[in-house]
Amino acid sequence: MHVSVKGKPSFCHLEVTLDSGDCIVTESDAMASMDSDIHHDVKLHGGLWGGLMRKLFGGETLFINYFTNKSAEPKKMVLTQPTPGMINHRQLESGSDGFYLQPGAFLARTRGVKISLHWAGFKSWFAREGLFRLYAHGNGYVWYACYGAIYAYELDGEYIVDTSHLVSYPKGVSLHIQLAGKGLFSSFFSGEGFVTRLKGKGTVYLQSRSMSGLASTI
Repeated sequence: MHVSVKGKPSFCHLEVTLDSGDCIVTESDAMASMDSDIHHDVKLHGGLWGGLMRKLFGGETLFINYFTNKSAEPKKMVLTQPTPGMINHRQLESGSDGFYLQPGAFLARTRGVKISLHWAGFKSWFAREGLFRLYAHGNGYVWYACYGAIYAYELDGEYIVDTSHLVSYPKGVSLHIQLAGKGLFSSFFSGEGFVTRLKGKGTVYLQSRSMSGLASTI
């Protein structure tokens, strides 16, 4: 399988070449175009209960798509995300820690990667990041997308992130919610409200725009 990110920086999409026997698993409605003889199968994302949990609390869809090349020749397809922005990828290995994804960020994965739903807590809900978070683990590749640009920050201690800008972070990083200013007046009348204090060590990925910010502007 060969996957490349095209359309950088604002309108990214994935160009995927599936060799014979290859399979890629995608979020619902991610396919933009594909060769007509690629086999397409639709399954519940983690069974009925797991699919409902991911849809209601994880920002994902109830069904997930499996695209398989059952022919002898390489076949091509294009995957895209619903909002303008960037796409990033991570390689995971068996036995190593996975990483957390914010709801709605998952785009595609290889078969060896699993996407689980983990409780994030009410502190994450107050930060407008959702009550649950996605946990990617296993062996293979995972692609995730954001609204705006993705940029990395090497966390070693503490760092403040505005709500709805966190995309991905490693397992050892903890989230703590606090007011942006020294009191309610300065926090909310400044337009910042709550912010997220990250604590730990590892690479954190952030997005330069937020859907909640766009909605507020509109």
